[in-house]
Amino acid sequence: MPAQPGDQEPQTGSAEKSTNATFNTAEDALSLARSRAKTGFDRSIITYAAWVLRWRWAALIFCILVAVAAASGARHLGFTSDYRVFFGDDNPQLLTYEALQRTYSKDDNVSFVLKPDNGQVFSPDFLTALRDLTDEAWQVPYSTRVDSITNYQHSFADGDDLTVQDLVGANLELNPAEIQNIRTVALGEPLLVDKVISGDAQTTSVNVTITLPQKSEDETAEVMAYANQMAEKFRAAHPNVKLVMTGVIPLNNAFNQSAKSDLRTLIPAMYGVILLVMVVLIRSATGTFTALLVIGLSVVTAMGVGGYMGIKLTPPSAIAPNVILTIAVADSVHLLVTMLREMRKGASKNAAIVESLRVNFGPVFLTSLTTVIGFLSLNFSDAPPFHDLGNISSIGVAAAWLYSILLLPALISILPVKVKSGQGGAEKAAGMDQLANFVIDNRKPVLIVMTLIVVGLGAMIPRIELNDQFVKYFDTSLEFRADTDFATEHLSGVYQVNWSLPSGDSGGISDPGYLAKAEAFSRWLKTQGGVAHVQSLTDTFKRLNMNMHGDDPAFYKLPEERDLAAQYLLLFELSLPYGLDLNNQINVDKSAMRVIVTTDDISTNQLRTLEYAAAAWLETNFPEGKTEASSPFVMFAYISQRNIIGMLTGTVTAFILISLSLMFALRNFRLGVISLVPNLVPIVMAFGIWSIFVGEVGLASSVVTATSLGIIVDATVHFLSKYQRGRRDRNEDAEGAVRYAFSTVGTALWVTSAILVAGFGVLAFSTFRINEDMGLLTAIAIAVALIADFLLLPTLLLTVDKGRKQRGEANIGAPQIATKAAE
Repeated sequence: MPAQPGDQEPQTGSAEKSTNATFNTAEDALSLARSRAKTGFDRSIITYAAWVLRWRWAALIFCILVAVAAASGARHLGFTSDYRVFFGDDNPQLLTYEALQRTYSKDDNVSFVLKPDNGQVFSPDFLTALRDLTDEAWQVPYSTRVDSITNYQHSFADGDDLTVQDLVGANLELNPAEIQNIRTVALGEPLLVDKVISGDAQTTSVNVTITLPQKSEDETAEVMAYANQMAEKFRAAHPNVKLVMTGVIPLNNAFNQSAKSDLRTLIPAMYGVILLVMVVLIRSATGTFTALLVIGLSVVTAMGVGGYMGIKLTPPSAIAPNVILTIAVADSVHLLVTMLREMRKGASKNAAIVESLRVNFGPVFLTSLTTVIGFLSLNFSDAPPFHDLGNISSIGVAAAWLYSILLLPALISILPVKVKSGQGGAEKAAGMDQLANFVIDNRKPVLIVMTLIVVGLGAMIPRIELNDQFVKYFDTSLEFRADTDFATEHLSGVYQVNWSLPSGDSGGISDPGYLAKAEAFSRWLKTQGGVAHVQSLTDTFKRLNMNMHGDDPAFYKLPEERDLAAQYLLLFELSLPYGLDLNNQINVDKSAMRVIVTTDDISTNQLRTLEYAAAAWLETNFPEGKTEASSPFVMFAYISQRNIIGMLTGTVTAFILISLSLMFALRNFRLGVISLVPNLVPIVMAFGIWSIFVGEVGLASSVVTATSLGIIVDATVHFLSKYQRGRRDRNEDAEGAVRYAFSTVGTALWVTSAILVAGFGVLAFSTFRINEDMGLLTAIAIAVALIADFLLLPTLLLTVDKGRKQRGEANIGAPQIATKAAE
């Protein structure tokens, strides 16, 4: 049973006076607050407020100790630089790709792409430099293979013998005749053109295959450090050659770089935005300082607990501090705005603190709860980094609530607060009154216009296209993105797709029937839009057959006998040097071969179309060779779809829990149902606006709905809370309650919304597009949510709740009417 108004009053007052002589307004504060209390919950919060004011130093020390203890876990935080962390252990595309890598050699690589300024790849100086770089590339840590045009294993007939040797051997004299021969061979070899050497002979590459032991998080950094050192050395020696690096290892490193870059830049920027907005809108140095302390402690608490949980930071989880900073400040703003408004009206500081806690404790708790539910729903995501983002953010939001209702009032009661009763507050109140009058006087037109806008924007959503090109995850300011764009433009795309074609028996890849179907599949792939290059062992078989017939071009075709094909392959393999075998193309027992497609800069929708078409072709023409496409590009092409499926469950769960929380807290089923509309409408409007101005979303889209739902509900909760107080405590009709809500919480809502929009808007400067999209989408959702709460929600309340009386309202007597008028 809640404490009654007089239960603790004498003890509280005497204790306060004996504890601190300057604490002489506490009794007045409690007396004023208790006179306004209408429910047992209010009286319980007043008792809690008295406890905080009495034990303010103890509360302050307790909060700091909690933050310090939690923050110590930050030493366990680390960064992971493996793109595979974006895929759950049961992700089917990941499992298929890992099976492929167990069958063949791994595809992790660093690719040096080189373009001479004079456009002459086939010149003595450049070929010598390229050969030296190729030789040095074998020294890259964990390298297992190096491929370039210089060490390409060129096979040709030498009488009755098959000769296999480097195309640009170490002892080869690079005279004009030899260079012309090298050029002819390189540009005539399907395995090289548009893969290792561009068709215009102006750009080439040195590809280093890396096999990481995966025993340390530092392996990628070690490879990149050596590769960067090689690149700088080459650039210094050959300033007339453009050299860039791309590949899977640089991709992994880019994830790491992006996460660290966001931590270095976005958090200070967010602090600056919050400081600026709060100084302008709160106009209280003490309030601003206290709010910054609250959000700072919330961040270190969350990150420290994340460290204890063993979380490794990735670009999505690295923005958790920004998310916490943005959301945590909203709690402080609501408490501060109410407190400062009371002080401007003449209340003492302690009275203002108690009153602020009385009217805000419930809504702040509820909004924190719904936000936590929204972020915890990210655990339904198929991408583990979003689990980490959700969990860290949830911890931070919970910590922000604790510090807001404990540390903030305790610290405010200790620090001096200067408030000018001012025109600014009156002007803001007048502005909210005018808005309230506009909505009330024009309720029907406003409701109709808002409905048409929502329906119109909702109709635009199907136009949005899903696209997850992992290269475009990164901002062009990152070296990996710029280098990869250069490589794609001048040599070949970096997106690859693999098919492992089984033959059904050991040595079956030498079967003429199998080879004919594999060759037909390769030819079909070359005709598909967006395909830049197809690597197939059938080209090697055709070349070997020609070699074994005196290099007669008429025999550039597949062998017609299985034994003959097997002998050719064996002879060729025995001629290959260490590190340049065929393990990247055939499995151990020669029962399957790999076909590798390199695509242009196509969208993931185009890739899925290619994969579906390939599956249909194999089903019809090569049923025994039916297999699934796999590669990192394929994995990322399906990540949005899989995430959307997972997050549908998470979003529905969050929506149900949030709705039940609202209905329970409001204790009014009708208001609970009404609250659902302004909570869902902003999501529809945000994606509708996005479809008009962007038209394309990726992985971020699958999580924005759930996270936004927990955030945008905050304004609805605060507005409905004040509306309900107007109806219940002041016995107002619907119009009066709407005016009361606008006047009491309107300013705080647009202040907190401005901070939230600015905070998530800062993510637009992230070097990681997923973070950028998520920040911008969330900022749009919050902005339109404020519009919905100021225009749509009041008109719904005026329409649905019109004429309804609160319980006991019909029995208001003269004393109650007089009291209401006095208030």
